[in-house]
Amino acid sequence: MSDLKRIERIKFEKLFGMGGGYVMEFSNRTFEDFVLEIVGKEIYGGRYDNDSNSKAKLLRKFWEIESNYTVAILTEAMIDLWVAEKQTSFSKISDEENVLVENCKKIVSRLKENSPVEDIQSIKAELSENDFSLLAKQIRESIEKNEPEAALDRLHTYMVKYVRRLCEKHKLDLKKDKTLNALFGKYTKYLVSEELIESKMTEKILRYSINIFDAFNDIRNNRSFAHDNKILNYEESILIFKNMTATKKFIDYVESEFDRKNQPKEDDLSFLEDLPF
Repeated sequence: MSDLKRIERIKFEKLFGMGGGYVMEFSNRTFEDFVLEIVGKEIYGGRYDNDSNSKAKLLRKFWEIESNYTVAILTEAMIDLWVAEKQTSFSKISDEENVLVENCKKIVSRLKENSPVEDIQSIKAELSENDFSLLAKQIRESIEKNEPEAALDRLHTYMVKYVRRLCEKHKLDLKKDKTLNALFGKYTKYLVSEELIESKMTEKILRYSINIFDAFNDIRNNRSFAHDNKILNYEESILIFKNMTATKKFIDYVESEFDRKNQPKEDDLSFLEDLPF
């Protein structure tokens, strides 16, 4: 259930022209298709039914029932569509409308803070690689549509590539056929040996994560779209996502500290010895 405040609802309704039961320029069919495309929900599927089933009342019921994050994703897409329709019809957006659009975008930003996966922002492109960018985009789109179970295989692929890059960065010996848990085990051993983590508890958490990554191999092979499988349920998929993204967020922090401590100082010119001239 979203926690939209009354004043926030009023601003959305004003922007989307929801007087008289309408929503923007949507027909019943285009409204149904749009909601299904953006958040994968059947707006006329019964859950949002009311006495008249007007588009405005359906949307208000959607705001009432759905989570902050889901409401944010649909509303953000509606704002983008509103702006696009103005631009393509060559209609001037007034100063008052611009202020309203910006206010609505701020509301969306507040709502999006309640993602079902808190650390999803840690899933991002690494080293400007195209495959990383595509994987990250697809994973985050699945979370935006609240369909984590649809991206478990891609999350696994992403984590394999990510941990492999870490091993390469630190010049750790690895083989092409190394599993995710084997790669992470080698990396964890390196962190401990180089004293890059401070507490025994953190060490134990990371070492136990090796077993979690091992279990993730099984999920990828037998409960994801990697093969013709019965897909894992939503709640367990969310749990897996939260664990993976929290681990990555921590490792990103460790790596940023490593880079900060090992960057050449301004008066240290020893790195010039390795230049080919």
